[in-house]
Amino acid sequence: MQAKIISKNVNVYYGTNHVIKNVSLDIMPNEVVAFIGPSGCGKSTFLRLLNRMNDFIESFKMEGEILIDNEDIYDSKIKVEELRKKVGMVFQKPNPFPKSIYENIVYGLRIQGINDKKYLDSVVEKTLQQVGIWNEVKDKLHQSAMALSGGQQQRICIARTLAVEPSVVLMDEPTSALDPISTATIEELIYQLKKQYTIVIVTHNMQQAGRVSDRTAFFYMGELIEYNDTRELFTNPKVELTQKYITGRFG
Repeated sequence: MQAKIISKNVNVYYGTNHVIKNVSLDIMPNEVVAFIGPSGCGKSTFLRLLNRMNDFIESFKMEGEILIDNEDIYDSKIKVEELRKKVGMVFQKPNPFPKSIYENIVYGLRIQGINDKKYLDSVVEKTLQQVGIWNEVKDKLHQSAMALSGGQQQRICIARTLAVEPSVVLMDEPTSALDPISTATIEELIYQLKKQYTIVIVTHNMQQAGRVSDRTAFFYMGELIEYNDTRELFTNPKVELTQKYITGRFG
């Protein structure tokens, strides 16, 4: 099977600071891959390469290749807006817009010029069903999304990401601002979503990586130290540094 995402010899610099060092990895379709490692090890920087979020940083420079569906996403012909439709992003803190629940979800579609009410209604219902919150909010779609709880807001943000029909969903510590019950709900949701999407999640919570991911990549000081089947990596790491990290001896 062809990999969905392929990274080849990727190096990233912020000015003279070498933050990602020669990282190569493949991610298969409909797989959940977790990036773990101590703070500042490069995992979020690497995640943001996959939808070119680092482009906004003035001193950013990348070498190497990242292919999604066999297409080099850093090729000069690539339209970044199109890429970001295909590769959605969910952030650490829930960030609903100060609009109604309905308008949050159709925001990306309206930007694309889609205003057909019937279609928008169907997308709102479908994505809210997908994230398991439809029954909770169906009677208050025109109320502010800001009035919801943190866990509900994060699910609205995931629904907003799904509304534009991406094939890859990136999640940067999506539960770190949530309580344990909301966290469990989002983890269950990730498990459901992988039937339709390829998911890459950055998490500082190793138990979470163990619960939700098929494979785990351990980053340290900008290097990919080990990348393997999650169960294998946690029970039988090949590299001593991985062993030390997962047993809590540093990090």
